[in-house]
Amino acid sequence: MNTDRIRQLEKWISEDPADPFNKYGLALEVQHIDRQKADALFTELLMNHKNYLPTYYTAAQFYTNHNDAKAIEILEKGIVLAKELEDTKTIRELQSALDQLLF
Repeated sequence: MNTDRIRQLEKWISEDPADPFNKYGLALEVQHIDRQKADALFTELLMNHKNYLPTYYTAAQFYTNHNDAKAIEILEKGIVLAKELEDTKTIRELQSALDQLLF
């Protein structure tokens, strides 16, 4: 755990709460030490920053690791977004993760 990095990300979030990158970075930093905080950050990103594509794969992994069925829905929504953005690499990554969960 890097407390300096966590504090810096929290500072940046307070300075620019509309930037999803800092919330995403903070979720990555805390996901192994504070499940509730990571869950709140991923939920906020998925609700208020729906077009921030990196969230989908990482959030789905987080929920899969905690045996939470919402990982499937997150991957499906991410695939739809990746198709809209014509991001073929991300479509493949998300589809592969979804296939592993389903089969």
